[in-house]
Amino acid sequence: MSVPTKRRTGSQKRRRRSHFALKKQSLAVCSQCGKAILQHTACSYCGYYKGRLVLKVKSQKSLKSKKEKKH
Repeated sequence: MSVPTKRRTGSQKRRRRSHFALKKQSLAVCSQCGKAILQHTACSYCGYYKGRLVLKVKSQKSLKSKKEKKH
């Protein structure tokens, strides 16, 4: 197995790692319910995407009642 002839300096290493930082997610506002959602995805709260219903979402009342029954 060969050994690198020159060691990578600390500044080179840090420069290479400068792109590893986490990027801030860009959020959009749902046109139907006003919740913050990721862009180009359907709203998990109301099920709408670009003004059309694309997901059938259970009502929030039924979800709350299930949580109360568990506890």
